[in-house]
Amino acid sequence: MRRERLRDLLLDLGLWGLLGTPVLLRLDPNDGGSWGQVVVGLVVLGVAVACCRPLPLVSLALAVALSLATSPELFTAPYALALVVFGYLAGRRQQHTRAAPALFAAVAVLGFALVPLSDGNVSQGFTVVLVLALAIVAPWLTGRYVRQYARLVRAGWELAARMEREQAAVADRERLRERSRIAGDMHDSLGHDLALIALRAAALEVDPGLGAGRQAAAGELRVAAADATARLRDIIGVLRTDDEEEPGGAPTTPVGETVEEVVARAAASGLRVELTVTGPGGETPPMVDRAAHRLVVESLTNAAKHAPGAPIRVALERADGALTVAVSNGPATGATGCRRSRTGTAGFVSGRARTERAARAGGVSGCAGDGPAGGVSGGTGLVGLDERVRLAGGRLSHGPDGAGGFAVRAVLPLEPGAAAQPAAPAAPASVRERALARREVRRGLAQAIWIPLALVAALGLVMLLFGLWTQSRSFLDRDDYVSLRVGDPLSADAERLPPHPLDGPTADAPPEPPGMDRCLYYRATMTAAVPVYRLCLVDGRLAGKALVG
Repeated sequence: MRRERLRDLLLDLGLWGLLGTPVLLRLDPNDGGSWGQVVVGLVVLGVAVACCRPLPLVSLALAVALSLATSPELFTAPYALALVVFGYLAGRRQQHTRAAPALFAAVAVLGFALVPLSDGNVSQGFTVVLVLALAIVAPWLTGRYVRQYARLVRAGWELAARMEREQAAVADRERLRERSRIAGDMHDSLGHDLALIALRAAALEVDPGLGAGRQAAAGELRVAAADATARLRDIIGVLRTDDEEEPGGAPTTPVGETVEEVVARAAASGLRVELTVTGPGGETPPMVDRAAHRLVVESLTNAAKHAPGAPIRVALERADGALTVAVSNGPATGATGCRRSRTGTAGFVSGRARTERAARAGGVSGCAGDGPAGGVSGGTGLVGLDERVRLAGGRLSHGPDGAGGFAVRAVLPLEPGAAAQPAAPAAPASVRERALARREVRRGLAQAIWIPLALVAALGLVMLLFGLWTQSRSFLDRDDYVSLRVGDPLSADAERLPPHPLDGPTADAPPEPPGMDRCLYYRATMTAAVPVYRLCLVDGRLAGKALVG
């Protein structure tokens, strides 16, 4: 931190010296300046440099104030570099851009407001706007582009770091998957050995050549081997993921279980569940059968967890070549919703299997003793159900039923070959963020180039229209010129004359006649500067007129 502060301090001092050099050179008292102007300029520039990091727009405003105080046209040699530098730093360091356009508009309005105070003409205001566009707005936009580009580079490094972390996470997951495969292989080999031990122990248990004590010991060995095999199957069944369950493995649910058996097992465990089956029977595609089974199991588990004691209705309907599976439950009644069996575990989803399935559904088990009650659901169960139903070619809908309960409904096609193809993976978040950063950088570059050009073009158009308007105010029509007679009373504000005469004769005009009080000059054409009409007055009367130029 100290090194960074020291570096920033040295950079600020260098910037102050750089911006103060033109002030010392242009406001030297030997060149017509004053030491007071030099001191004020250096002090204000020092304050601007001190504010350029926390308040960059304030620094720009101070530089504009110095320039306008020196010249109402805004462009001054001592502070031109300060305008460009602070304009760039404001765009580079300013986080929000809302205040900058307001400052630019205020400078433009102030430039036109200073016209009558400085005895200038309207073109002075246009000069202020032109200097504002080229010396302030263009550097400011360049700074915004550099800021956006730096943001893109920073986002690229952040995405690279994130990708490295993701690759490390993928490697960790792959190692865990390999460990689970090793656990499965261990189950196959060790389970086979334990089965052989149990088989040999059973043979010894019935061997008449052994005494009663040895037969009893052999029986205990057989029971211990069988228990070890069962525990091994439970452990491996928990370690394996869904896509690694193979024939001969350790499944956590009965193989080939139907929806009717699931509902019967749930009712035996104490859930208030009712099954309704309508429509003709028939074969069900394997994908549809597994999707229906998964939907009922997940829905019953969620109902037991989130609405304990509520009545649950399961409906299966075959109609129009589709199987409709609907599971709905009423509001929670406050009961536990699970009944313990004699073995000490719930009858619907026993032991680790219930906890695992509830966790996949987005929370914990709803039965006491299986985990913290009232766990917050993560919503992954419904996401998995939606994907399972979609791959089977069906549609899933879920949400409150309007009576305080919750309903899940899936429509699954029964025709063979109706399974949907896996959806194309969405673009990674890193790719979307990088594309967004690139768009912002391109937009910043376009703004840095086209906005100043558009401002200059608009300013040129306004100046052109203003020039045509001022020329029209000094144009004298030929018929009006012919109607004027020598000796007619005439003045500059006469109704027969344009409101604004020209400032003076052209360079090629002949000298004015002697003895005239004053001569007025008016344009003879709207576009050309010459020739012009000259009207000379003596004692308020027209003494002579001519076309000169």
